[in-house]
Amino acid sequence: MGKHETHAAGAAQQTPASGPPRGRILGLVLGLTAAVALMLLALVLPAAHSGPDHLPIAISGPQGAQRDVADTLEATHPGAFDIVSKADADDIAAAIKDRSVVGGLAVTRSGVTVQTASAAGAPYVTLLHSIGTAMTDKGQKVTYADVVPYPGGDPAGSGLTALGLPLVFGGMASAVTLSTLLKRRWWLRVVASIGFSVIAGLAVTAILQFWIGTLEGNYWEAALTMILGIAAISLTVLGLESLFGYAGLLLGAMVMLFVSNPLSGIATGSQWLPHPWGTVGQWLPIGATGNAMRGVGFFDGALAGGSLLVLLGWIVFGMALTTIAHLRHVRARQQATVIGAEPELLAV
Repeated sequence: MGKHETHAAGAAQQTPASGPPRGRILGLVLGLTAAVALMLLALVLPAAHSGPDHLPIAISGPQGAQRDVADTLEATHPGAFDIVSKADADDIAAAIKDRSVVGGLAVTRSGVTVQTASAAGAPYVTLLHSIGTAMTDKGQKVTYADVVPYPGGDPAGSGLTALGLPLVFGGMASAVTLSTLLKRRWWLRVVASIGFSVIAGLAVTAILQFWIGTLEGNYWEAALTMILGIAAISLTVLGLESLFGYAGLLLGAMVMLFVSNPLSGIATGSQWLPHPWGTVGQWLPIGATGNAMRGVGFFDGALAGGSLLVLLGWIVFGMALTTIAHLRHVRARQQATVIGAEPELLAV
């Protein structure tokens, strides 16, 4: 074969390799498109399918009047409510404060009192007010009582409803930073993460309570809740990165941003989300933090204890992942040391 023929053959062999990797580009485009679609579904679907579904509400008054109201509610909102009978308006208020119901209707001879709790979630107030409006249209006298309102400094509860993203950012940013700066320094990561969570939790709670005026109640209880929430996210993501590397960081970000955040129910209350996703969200860090903050901030700690245990569980889980990664690294280093020493042993 001549020189020119050899050069032509080599050029022919190199031509396919030098062309654009069309398959890879197509795969990347399709993969990113699928990721964007999944993100959109994760953020929109829970909200799109939210609504009243077996919401616990209380009714008080004469038995006949209670039955009439319950029948009307079932006819106009089938399956929307689980009715709890109470003796009077005070009993309904007590049930609202311990978060066993989201609102109630106190029926008396003089009219109906619609009792709500703005701090439990805005959709419940809107729904119960619409019921009151329908009763007014039928000629009944209706009054309204907000048993647990948001504080005057933040009457819409904007600080609480916006809590999800600061939680995700605080937990994720600390995890990414510490995993980058403290490679293989497992326990220093954990200590630094806890330290950051304490400082950030105290600062965020102080802003919410003393500056914005969102929270009421005991500052230290709310701060502890915030600290545990940030630590649960940070330590979990750190543990995933310790065990799986950058894939762990990506997994942690996906879970916190596109699963825990939209299922948290911070803005609406978990019972407004479609079943069973509202319950699932309460087992994840953001939902547990939001529920506990709502409890300690406005309801004297009602229903906060279980959520705090969930956060402690995530903290332990993250530390366990870090421990496993540390032990694997130690074992691998010991094995490498033994393999490196074998030639010397053979020489002896």
